[in-house]
Amino acid sequence: MITDERTTRHERVMSAVGQMMTAARTAPKGKGVDIIEITAVEGDDIRILSEKTRELGEMHSYGFFLRDAENILSAEAIILIGTRTAEQGLNCGYCGYPTCIAKPAPVPCAINSVDVGISIGSACAIAADLRLDTRVMFSVGYSARTLNITQGNNTVIAIAVSASSKNPFFDRK
Repeated sequence: MITDERTTRHERVMSAVGQMMTAARTAPKGKGVDIIEITAVEGDDIRILSEKTRELGEMHSYGFFLRDAENILSAEAIILIGTRTAEQGLNCGYCGYPTCIAKPAPVPCAINSVDVGISIGSACAIAADLRLDTRVMFSVGYSARTLNITQGNNTVIAIAVSASSKNPFFDRK
């Protein structure tokens, strides 16, 4: 059997995306409480996410949203890593309020946000080991949150994933 790399690329990228999602899931969590949600987006759903990112960019005059909306169309997949809001009861003040009780409900717990960051780092480490092209994008995560792709998560960050001869997420216009 002879297999051209191009004919199996998407399948291999999606296998790697699964490994990235596992790394995000198994990343350390604050107080050992797992409130991370991880979703993969591919195919036509990337276009829907792109259109929402473009719409939000135009609405808020955010040029980088417009750039990222176009940029993700080169992705094989997009991983969304988010968190539900759950106070950790530490009264640490990292959120800007002296206690968890004093924190207004819509304000995310800082520990939750740190958990998202650690999960992103773990996922991107796997991508680097596998020599995949990635870009962490606030803009696309925000757009996914407005589409409720991540089912009510407060903080959502996207990782665009590609396997091409040149990373499409850098050297952008």
